[in-house]
Amino acid sequence: MDKFVIEGGKPLKGTLPVSGAKNASLPLMAAAILAPGIHTIENVPRLRDVRTMAHLLRIIGARIDFEDGPSSVPSLVIDTSDCSFCEAPYELVKTMRASIYVLGPLLARFGKVRVSLPGGCAWGPRPVDLHIMGMEKLGAQIEFEDGYIVASAEKLRGDTISFPIRSVGATGNVMMAACLAEGTTILQNAACEPEIVALAQFINAMGGHVKQAGSDQIVIEGVDQLHPAKFQNIPDRIEAGTFLSAVATTGGDVTLTNLRSDHLSVVLDGLERAGFSLEIQDTSVKIQSEGRAYPVDMKTAPYPGFPTDMQAQWIALMSLADGSCTMTDTIYTNRFTHVAELQRLGADIRVEGNTALIRGVEQLKGAPVMSTDIRASASLIIAGLAAEGRTDLSRVYHIDRGYERIEEKLRLIGADIRREDEPLQV
Repeated sequence: MDKFVIEGGKPLKGTLPVSGAKNASLPLMAAAILAPGIHTIENVPRLRDVRTMAHLLRIIGARIDFEDGPSSVPSLVIDTSDCSFCEAPYELVKTMRASIYVLGPLLARFGKVRVSLPGGCAWGPRPVDLHIMGMEKLGAQIEFEDGYIVASAEKLRGDTISFPIRSVGATGNVMMAACLAEGTTILQNAACEPEIVALAQFINAMGGHVKQAGSDQIVIEGVDQLHPAKFQNIPDRIEAGTFLSAVATTGGDVTLTNLRSDHLSVVLDGLERAGFSLEIQDTSVKIQSEGRAYPVDMKTAPYPGFPTDMQAQWIALMSLADGSCTMTDTIYTNRFTHVAELQRLGADIRVEGNTALIRGVEQLKGAPVMSTDIRASASLIIAGLAAEGRTDLSRVYHIDRGYERIEEKLRLIGADIRREDEPLQV
């Protein structure tokens, strides 16, 4: 099992490109099921979760290959011509919740699907009831059988579906099912995230009719069939926010390229309020960091609010702020497993309910810490880079699910971080 060894205290300097978005890649890959033929999705990161989704699609019958595009940006070529096996097995779904994304496309194309109830990161309840509610509203019959969702429909039919809470996963899944349904589907209280907009654009590139994606009401006019398409994935706004937080925490001067600054507005605003100098362009952001951050209270919210996937990284930054502040997570109320590990590095943080109370300290000190999920891992890397001395971060397979060669990228801008094989303890 790998670990990261981090020697902290080094400012970060240079230029770093942002990878394609993990949270957009997975539904885009699933959407290729909707239209038999050869699809090309450009700017897909080489991540553990992408490999897991590719393996799932191969089980369904797709052929998938990575190809290097211009400037070595990877493209994923997916041939869904021979897809026919309408099942997502437990062995795969338990490792990645996003496997549930095949529910809508398989149901829409084949009229039947059997998908295991999902697993994934070990924090918090994230039920799939909104996915199921949406499929039932489109006319699917749903049964539960030995831990599997079994859905069938002779023909899906459009309907008005109002989500009680905003869900990126449910919005994307129901959108994919509805694009081949008969008639019009209206999704109310829909997720507005850029990843949903990208999915809608991909469906439209295949000949679908999805309107108003990016608003809280999405309108889908069903079509009889779709055709293969070529599509460019969006940049990863969470990776960009993570690197910006790392530079802000450690000090230095870094320019991030290949991003969408309009997808990062609330994070950039928070960094400016915390006292950091930013030069913002459409596709790049330069950040300069000198001295400690001003404390800034933050509260997560659905897009365009502050992302829950940036909560842990913001706590790491604020743990060294010059004063006290709070971080409240309104999306997932118990997503604070990283706090105990940050405390091992010397952070002064107390959790009350869904709020972390952070009192900034002048210095963190390296220590052995452990990853618990993708974003918790990122927060511990940030803290380790800023800490005095050596930090050993174990269970880094979590971060490999969501960040492409993060240690190599950080070394490009001056971080002292290396991957080592961690011997098993007996």
